[in-house]
Amino acid sequence: MKLIYLVIDGAADSLSDKPTSLELANTPHLDAIASASLCGLMYTIGRGVAPESDAAVLALLSYDPHRYYTGRGPLEALGAGLSIREGYEVAFRANFATVNESTLEIIDRRAGRRLESEEAHRLAAALDGMKLSAYDGYVRVKATIGHRAVVIIGSKTYKLSDEVDNTDPAYAKVGKISVARPSYEKKLMPCKPLSDTPEARRTAELVNEFTRRAVEILSRHPVNKERVKRGLLKANAILLRDSGGSLPRVKPIAEKLGLKFGAVVEMPVEKGIARLLGMEVAEVPPPTGDKARDYRDRLEAALSLLERVDAVYVHLKGPDEPGHDGLLEEKAKAIEDVDSHFVKLLLNRINLNEYAIIVTSDHATPPSAKAHTDDPVPVAVHVPGVEPDDVQKFTERECAKGRLGIIEHGWELLPRVKDLMSMTA
Repeated sequence: MKLIYLVIDGAADSLSDKPTSLELANTPHLDAIASASLCGLMYTIGRGVAPESDAAVLALLSYDPHRYYTGRGPLEALGAGLSIREGYEVAFRANFATVNESTLEIIDRRAGRRLESEEAHRLAAALDGMKLSAYDGYVRVKATIGHRAVVIIGSKTYKLSDEVDNTDPAYAKVGKISVARPSYEKKLMPCKPLSDTPEARRTAELVNEFTRRAVEILSRHPVNKERVKRGLLKANAILLRDSGGSLPRVKPIAEKLGLKFGAVVEMPVEKGIARLLGMEVAEVPPPTGDKARDYRDRLEAALSLLERVDAVYVHLKGPDEPGHDGLLEEKAKAIEDVDSHFVKLLLNRINLNEYAIIVTSDHATPPSAKAHTDDPVPVAVHVPGVEPDDVQKFTERECAKGRLGIIEHGWELLPRVKDLMSMTA
């Protein structure tokens, strides 16, 4: 029996929202899976934690982030094809952003979401290789997709530490895990050491020098002069978060679960996690904005992988961005696009009597909050031979009535599904 594990990025909302995006959306094919499944709700990391996607994806793949997570930066770096020198380099997830150059007030954390990857690569090239004035410091910068980038702060001779805070005020660093702040001051924050060590103080000092110089360089860069002429926001700052100085030490997922996994993912952090866990990563074209084409490409990649692996993890972007932007109807439409351009085609290509399917989300991004929240996400688990419950729709409120009940931690889900598959094998 093969397993298809579909994660719809940020699809869930809060149970206090009426209607939620899933309730507003017309999703006959997701509903068809739910009606053939056991359903429930799940906290991807735990109650009270509003997770970022990276820690949530680790959890969904059966790894407790509290045990294994070392920060998003190293995973982003791995996904972008970069390695880090442990002890002497610290990697960060980065956003190109728009700030007031005199006050450092944040105008837009993502440069209006209209930064082309080609523009970002030119901006990154202007910062990459920067020499810092203290501790033999230097910077490596690599743009990835859109406004996203990886920044590595390093020293040739001095030890550094990842125990430093974010400069992105939207996320607070709690231990190794960043969590979304429900409210925050919209200002580029100074990096502060989180431990009283020379290594942490050095790292914070180097980060702050890079941050100041990046604003100076980016503000006068030709890319931003061109953007101003076109009426677009400058990408004149870099926000850093989720520092990490090493990759997690984990058992490969095939050893852990006894299933060979493939992955259809597009963002660097998801690619990094898949590679870390020893999953076969399908190469898919970058998102084009044409959802029918993009989701068809990802479906074909998933079905191709299933010829070689036991399980395929598919992570689809779409609903998260309108959730962050507070756009309920647009988020519902993004969910409908997943339903009509991926799930419908999937159900046309497979026999439900031969495949196990999981459908869920990595976190909630309610338009009412414009941020990730700690709300539980809906889960539908279809295993041939297992009697479904009475849930008929893939929504938060309906799945709450299912026999799976409440799953307290995302890392409990896959082992439970594997047990169900073993019972009916």
